[in-house]
Amino acid sequence: MNFAVLVFPGSNCDIDMYKAIEDSIGQPVDYVWHTDGDLSKYDCILVPGGFSYGDYLRCGAIAQFTNVMKAVVKAAEEGKYILGICNGFQVLTEARLLPGALLRNNGMKFRCHQTVLKVENNTTAFTRDYAEGELITIPIAHGEGNYYCDEATLKELQENNQIVFRYEAGNNPNGSLDDIAGISNKAGNVVGMMPHPERAIHEILGSADGKKMFTSILSAWREKHDAAAIR
Repeated sequence: MNFAVLVFPGSNCDIDMYKAIEDSIGQPVDYVWHTDGDLSKYDCILVPGGFSYGDYLRCGAIAQFTNVMKAVVKAAEEGKYILGICNGFQVLTEARLLPGALLRNNGMKFRCHQTVLKVENNTTAFTRDYAEGELITIPIAHGEGNYYCDEATLKELQENNQIVFRYEAGNNPNGSLDDIAGISNKAGNVVGMMPHPERAIHEILGSADGKKMFTSILSAWREKHDAAAIR
């Protein structure tokens, strides 16, 4: 399975993401620069955290216009797996691959610490190795992680089981609507989340709970790949 880690000017979690793939599932992974418009080689595209283009205008607002994001939109339409983390989540909302927006944290401060998430949907390609309702420890590092959408969109997310992760009840670090920490598109092949699973691969870092996200993606791809081969 081939993974792409996108790199924008200002990305600073791209190396973390690359190493997470190497250490958790040992699959081929490449850095792909923002000017590249061809992602046909890749089965999963990872949009990392950081401050793409300095987060000028809005977080992720400039990155959405790059050649590589046009290719990401095409890849998403083809059913490839897309995962955006932190700034990557912001980029995916700006590119309209996911609904809603990320606002300033309600405390108006950058938050960087471990958080407890509840796995709300374990049927996606990114969460199948978790149990539904499982509590996992994943770190956050963001100043604009306050997820917001209008009432109609929230109702749709709830009814379609598109809320993938919530912050543990009573421990919402940023004021995010409905305690939302991560969502998917309707098809389930695009997921965005504010917490950083790529920083939760080794117990020595405080948690290895993020590893199952990457093993989930690999097992989902293998199942899909094997089914296609049989046909």
